[in-house]
Amino acid sequence: MTRPPEIVFLFDVDNTLLDNDRVQADLSEHLEQTYGPATRDRYWAIFEELRRELGYADYLGALERYRLEAMHRPDVLRMSSWLVDYPFADRLYPGALDAVRHVQQWGRAVILSDGDAVFQPRKVERSGLWRAFDGHVQIYVHKEQELDDVQRFYPADHYVLIDDKLRILSAVKAIWADTVTTVFPRQGHYAFDPDEIGKYPPADVELAEIGTLLAHDLSSFLKKE
Repeated sequence: MTRPPEIVFLFDVDNTLLDNDRVQADLSEHLEQTYGPATRDRYWAIFEELRRELGYADYLGALERYRLEAMHRPDVLRMSSWLVDYPFADRLYPGALDAVRHVQQWGRAVILSDGDAVFQPRKVERSGLWRAFDGHVQIYVHKEQELDDVQRFYPADHYVLIDDKLRILSAVKAIWADTVTTVFPRQGHYAFDPDEIGKYPPADVELAEIGTLLAHDLSSFLKKE
């Protein structure tokens, strides 16, 4: 008898398991109502500048830079509390935790995310995802460049990568080839950006939303001979 293949399921967080577009919309509303539209606009301008520099979203880093420009506004010091205390568990997509439990019957589920070393882990913790994944959380700057590290921590015969960005799915597919099955949930602004969609080949599996992962069995993710 041949042993069944060892499979690791790699889940992105933002706009894959958690509605990060909604988080950003809530942050924009909070900034405008509490500090005014000029503060809102300047914060997001700094946020985008920092993202171009670092290659990932750094919410607290953008706040630090904004504070340097508003050093004599003590009220902005409370902006960080709103961010770190945000109820991320309320922003999980319907069926997200069920989808994680569904694949855990076949293999280990691991979070594979980009982000900073403070806010992104906080998001994963407060959303309940850290517990749902039994502490198997990997956060990098550019995760598609860290696949050797992923394999070192989680060796497997086959990987399933679930991510809302075709760019990431395509990059990993180019490296891992038939060793990975790419899964594309059509959620969040990247998943509906025609310019982004047109740049990359389709994923192996496409989902209307993360909850529909429950309709798939193991054969959906393994190469058919």
